[in-house]
Amino acid sequence: MIEDYSGKTAVLTGAASGLGLECARIAARLGMRLVLVDVQADALAAAEAEMKSLAADVLALRVDVSNAEEMDALGVAVRERFGAPHLVFNNAGVIATGLVWETSAREWDWVMGVNLRGVAHGVRVFTPMMLEAARADADWRGHIVNTSSMAGLLATPNMGVYNVSKHAVVALSETLYQDLQLVTGQIGASVLCPYFVPTGIARSERNRPDELNVSGATRSQQLGSQMLDKAVTHSRVTAEEVAQKVFDAVAANQFYIYSHPQAVGAVRTRMDDILQARNPSDPFAARPQLREQLQDQLMGRWPEPPASPSEAPA
Repeated sequence: MIEDYSGKTAVLTGAASGLGLECARIAARLGMRLVLVDVQADALAAAEAEMKSLAADVLALRVDVSNAEEMDALGVAVRERFGAPHLVFNNAGVIATGLVWETSAREWDWVMGVNLRGVAHGVRVFTPMMLEAARADADWRGHIVNTSSMAGLLATPNMGVYNVSKHAVVALSETLYQDLQLVTGQIGASVLCPYFVPTGIARSERNRPDELNVSGATRSQQLGSQMLDKAVTHSRVTAEEVAQKVFDAVAANQFYIYSHPQAVGAVRTRMDDILQARNPSDPFAARPQLREQLQDQLMGRWPEPPASPSEAPA
């Protein structure tokens, strides 16, 4: 666990907005040196200026986290400027919705590239540097936080590619935790599983590759985007609150981090389904009218998008 953050280095991907930016703000107030990583140049420049106004020592780099070569170069730049980072927040992510068979091959590549390979590259690049620092100093401490989602613990309908990417991040993070336990007691790991939180991920189309915008969205994809936007807009939990949970978890060496603990009830139901070998439970069981509305909308029989499944009791 990291007890004193002052003078230590944090690497944050997806740092120009949402959870990444809120975590950067906390890190700056704690006196950390910051490596801000994002694919949006303008937003990154604004984040860099804000962190410098807080007197933080900042390295800001535009990086596509899905690109192995760019992530390798990031690792070199961090080592040269600050040495091994103490906190790595693999947070960059995008979202795509729609019926799973309507997701194109290129969209699979995009979502899995950012959400999964981006995290894997962060682990691959920075963990060896952190282990080297730990071996050189018995008092050195570090922590890696990977952003997944409650979608990494559930299987919400009409969000297939996103669910798959986030389930993979949970598995990667759990394995990272176990692997680190085999070789060191100086580096911790956590997985962040937020539910619907107002961040920039609901507007992932701003970073969507141009070639994915050639063909029009299907009805299910349009509906999914509308439902997602509504769920995020109505969230009562802020990105700032979730960012503080991240730092509290790092200080406590806590692995699973939830923005909405009440949503764990749905995870328990899913685990019971698995253990009892029963068919997956209906996510709309508490509000069956939502399923009816969703079905009608998908089949063109409903004029307005239904409420989000997130509005049903967890």
